Amino acid sequence: MRIPFIKMHGLGNDFVVLDARETELPRVENNFARAIANRRTGIGCDQLIVLSPSAAHDFHMQIFNNDGGEVEACGNASRAVALLHGSKALVETAGGVIALTPAADGASATVDMGQPKFEWDAIPLEYAMDTLAMPVSWGPLENPAAVNVGNPHAVFFVDDCDAIDLETLGPEIENDPLFPSRVNVNVASAKEADFGGGNGEPSLKLRVWERGAGETRACGTGACATAIAAMRRGIVGREVTVTLPGGTLLIEWDADDHIQMSGPATEAFRGTFEWDDFA
Repeated sequence: MRIPFIKMHGLGNDFVVLDARETELPRVENNFARAIANRRTGIGCDQLIVLSPSAAHDFHMQIFNNDGGEVEACGNASRAVALLHGSKALVETAGGVIALTPAADGASATVDMGQPKFEWDAIPLEYAMDTLAMPVSWGPLENPAAVNVGNPHAVFFVDDCDAIDLETLGPEIENDPLFPSRVNVNVASAKEADFGGGNGEPSLKLRVWERGAGETRACGTGACATAIAAMRRGIVGREVTVTLPGGTLLIEWDADDHIQMSGPATEAFRGTFEWDDFA
């Protein structure tokens, strides 16, 4: 059974997209997702995205990290899917319903990620604590903010995010028992006016250790969570540019407290594979 796929990326965070909205596919299991994502023996990607029909909304988006684990949200993949769909859509995900709006240029999109959650049990955390400045630390990383933007994030503000040993600290924090669903780890630095955005406002520089994927070139939900944490702490205003290794995203916390994320996405190529080779 040969299956078509679309390879896409958002700022270098790359995806294999399987479109099952009109043609039904076999059920995607964790080991299948892990095999497809393998960069040596599979197609290779940070996330596998499966699109399927939805009874209540335009369609459903299922997301698997490259370790095979299913996750709730992916901002970069959402922009890519917006361009693939080609028009506005309400999309059902495990993290909630998101709204996609592709730009007229066909190269960028805006995603309404909904309202962030800050309650300790909505992150979730193992026990109650202040999520704006958590009284915990791991080596040089301390007092993170916790935000759920469809998936859980811990955000650390540091002087120089490039100086942090994320390869060591990322998996340690991701798998800490404090986070029963594991967590995405963000290290960010606030930069002076005109860095990246050119709008005279401070901006953020960010690296992300993604739960189940490791450090990626870009993380859309990480950019959203970090921007919201910086806004809550008064570091930036309600709109900010976030620069990741793969490029820059614009994040706005609008008047309805919804997160609006805007940025580019690209289709790289299309192909087919034999399902049984990876099942």
